[in-house]
Amino acid sequence: MKAADDARRNYRQLVAEGYDQCAPAFNAARSTEPPTELDLILERLPAGARLLDLGCGAGVPITRALAARFEVTGVDVSEAQLALACEQAPGATFLQRDMMACDFAAESFDAVVSFYAIFHLPREEHEPLFRKIHSWLRPRGLLLATLAMTDEAAYTEEFFEVEMYWSNYGIDEYRSMLERTGFEILDSGVLRHGYDDDAAKPEQHPIVLAQKAD
Repeated sequence: MKAADDARRNYRQLVAEGYDQCAPAFNAARSTEPPTELDLILERLPAGARLLDLGCGAGVPITRALAARFEVTGVDVSEAQLALACEQAPGATFLQRDMMACDFAAESFDAVVSFYAIFHLPREEHEPLFRKIHSWLRPRGLLLATLAMTDEAAYTEEFFEVEMYWSNYGIDEYRSMLERTGFEILDSGVLRHGYDDDAAKPEQHPIVLAQKAD
């Protein structure tokens, strides 16, 4: 782990290029079965609802599972990941974009999901992102997102043989942040990393279901 504090480096570009480079290996390692926590969304929305998947990656397993029932737009910064997503989740629409650069109309979506992605943004941008998501959601719209357990200033480390960037707060701060940005937390739990080889990476990621408050 190395502090990501070099003002001369473009860490956004590092994330995009890193995921481009590791796309085949990353895709091969991902579990093809969606976590049971995805049911928190599936059981609350009618068929045909509009969903946004931020940081959709190669589209497996989350985007593909959602696209079987809903109208899904997937956003990712990596061109190589999206090429795989187009093949693996053909029912969805995909946009190559930094999630902070997205500009959807107000009340465009019934739900937004984001798995293992928000922590690739500088953590100072996480609250502004939640405000954007709040504006994109219809009244009583849902957000299902994995966050982080502990507070960690921006850092890089090796990830599928490339350098990758992370930056995050702890879960208590995220709960407060969501409430400040107009969300009510409905449910929460803990996910592992989502790879097939579960024993190799004993990570834990909090997952939160929040609803746009009245």
